[in-house]
Amino acid sequence: MTKVNEQFLKLPNNYLFADIAKKVNAFKVTHPKTEVITLGIGDVTRPLCPAVIEAMHKATDEMAVQSSFRGYGPEHGYDFLRYAILKNDFAPRGIHFDLDEIFVNDGAKSDTGNIQELISRDNVIGVTDPIYPVYIDSNVMAGRAGEMTDGGWSNVVYMPCTAANGFVPQIPLDRQMDVIYLCYPNNPTGTVITKEELKKWVDYALQTDTLIFYDAAYEAYINDPDIPHSIYEIKGAKKCAIEFHSYSKTAGFTGVRCGYTVVPKEVTASTMNGDRIQLNALWNRRQCTKFNGTSYISQRAAEAIYSPEGKKQVRETINYYMANARLMLSTLRKLGYQAFGGENAPYIWMQTPSGTDSWKFFQDLLYGAHVVCTPGAGFGPSGEGYVRFTAFGSHDHTEEALHRIEKWS
Repeated sequence: MTKVNEQFLKLPNNYLFADIAKKVNAFKVTHPKTEVITLGIGDVTRPLCPAVIEAMHKATDEMAVQSSFRGYGPEHGYDFLRYAILKNDFAPRGIHFDLDEIFVNDGAKSDTGNIQELISRDNVIGVTDPIYPVYIDSNVMAGRAGEMTDGGWSNVVYMPCTAANGFVPQIPLDRQMDVIYLCYPNNPTGTVITKEELKKWVDYALQTDTLIFYDAAYEAYINDPDIPHSIYEIKGAKKCAIEFHSYSKTAGFTGVRCGYTVVPKEVTASTMNGDRIQLNALWNRRQCTKFNGTSYISQRAAEAIYSPEGKKQVRETINYYMANARLMLSTLRKLGYQAFGGENAPYIWMQTPSGTDSWKFFQDLLYGAHVVCTPGAGFGPSGEGYVRFTAFGSHDHTEEALHRIEKWS
């Protein structure tokens, strides 16, 4: 008899954004003539920049010629892209890695979900709350999260980040954590962490032999020069942290699929016998077994964003989205809402008025203003009472959505 992995049965019936799509589609069926503006799902809308398009065309032409055709590529990524990453993303910040500490992937979502395969099922994970659902769901699938209760998963340590504590997570002193997920700039709150606060987490991890999974997918949106772009800007982080990067929002690669993960050779974890195992070697073994590499065309496209033209063009796209974020933040605040983020990240985290349930606010906004947001409850217990807006729409749609919200409010 074939038996199912019953851990999957513990998951909610639908992934958060599938639930949102289902509800929006139901509205469209009953209101076929109504134009809905989506400011909920974090998909980009601007086209790929010219430097990227040129690189993809050139790479495609190479695939049509016998002498330059590429078959299977290296599972860890082509050297040309990994050298570009080291030269442009880390060297200017005084951070140095070996080439084989960089692993190119098909988007950060895959690796942030798969990285937990390296750790024992007995490990206790800690998460800032609210949190990107993939971190939790992947651990549920592995049987590590325990059982769902009113306060969340029983074997997960939640660290609330709300307006009350300035969205600064506090290190819990009453429960041991083995692995900590941090995401900054944060999805969904759009808030950031200072070097001083991040140093507290690195120091804690080094003192307690804890591993940090650090998601830096939105670091390109940081405007404040005092905010760290990488956890490796903190001394000692190479011994305790694995970092994830994405080109999805940085360069509009949501449909191209490319990113990378940094696994320093200094990061180790313990066996039951107390032996220290290098996680870089384990991740390389895992990737060679389960991943056939990111496409050559996608990697040439990613390499192009590091060219002088590519850097300029990507920055223009980021500035476009951040102009939306600034407008959303100022308008919502002017309307009397408590809104956060939007200054170093493309997300606005808004407190619902009068403690309104986040799914109810989502429904009211959809039917009243025909605008889609993301209910905060989908991001964890501390997300209740908040909704997320994204800045990835067009200027026109963003302005129209805000106009509708103003009239509806």
